[in-house]
Amino acid sequence: MKKRDLEKLLKKNGWIKEEGKKHDRWAKGNQTEFIPRHTEINEELAKAIIKRRGLK
Repeated sequence: MKKRDLEKLLKKNGWIKEEGKKHDRWAKGNQTEFIPRHTEINEELAKAIIKRRGLK
């Protein structure tokens, strides 16, 4: 999955991006999720994040 597609999905669901060194930190309330800075995200990792956070 492309990183920008996952980022669009996170933004659509109310998550806010915070810059990090090797990963981007996404926050929503007291929940946080770290996304690696690669143009392509491993498909299994992307699916796990989507399932864990209930993104639609």
